[in-house]
Amino acid sequence: MNLQGTVAVVTGGASGLGAATSRRLAAAGAGVLVVDLQDGPGEAVATEVGGAFVSADVTVAEQVESVMAAATEMGQFRALVNCAGIGPPARTLNRDGTPHDLDQFARVVGINLIGTFNCIRLAAAAMAQTDPVDEAGTRGAIVNTASVAAFDGQVGQAAYSASKGGVVGMTLPVARDLASIGVRVNTIAPGLFDTPLLAGLPEPARVSLGEQVLFPRRLGRPDEYAELVHLLLTHDYMNGETIRMDGGIRMAPK
Repeated sequence: MNLQGTVAVVTGGASGLGAATSRRLAAAGAGVLVVDLQDGPGEAVATEVGGAFVSADVTVAEQVESVMAAATEMGQFRALVNCAGIGPPARTLNRDGTPHDLDQFARVVGINLIGTFNCIRLAAAAMAQTDPVDEAGTRGAIVNTASVAAFDGQVGQAAYSASKGGVVGMTLPVARDLASIGVRVNTIAPGLFDTPLLAGLPEPARVSLGEQVLFPRRLGRPDEYAELVHLLLTHDYMNGETIRMDGGIRMAPK
């Protein structure tokens, strides 16, 4: 699928992996709708890439409906990239004996998993109304963001791993569901990436994390993630897959 002249929605597009993806898709000729709760940074990225910005909570149906309506108004809405997510750590049982806060667990799953599905289902409804772009009946493509924590969850990542494991688990059935309308669905499971989540760490800690990677021994770059997103959106035979993008790392317990 050629992205030139199409519209792409990027959730979590104000920073990190989402911002890099917004830039990459704009460079490929797509009109990018940046979605985030960070108004200032989101508007800045949208202005930079010549796109538009919508402030929205991915867990709220009405707000995401407004996002998809805005994308449709911009032109031929063909691509959705789900980057919105959070990952606050907490042990199932803390050292002081208190159990994991249930509301925090639900919030992580709500944003990372339910929010991702909320965007998928509403994007699919909008894409279904478009005309196919080829004889195969292609109408669009979706890329989700999981994590290696879906497979190698560390201490304190019960909520995060559960949410990302859910994204991995729904990738194939959703791809099967949306085959009837010509929409492909794939997921990327990133490893350790140089994003704002790690930016606050001391440099020695960042270097140490990078050295845990098999090869190359460094943190991943957001533009490398964006490159794979672009491939998955445009490669017409990639469907129903989850791809680890982690330099071969297998996370230790902690």
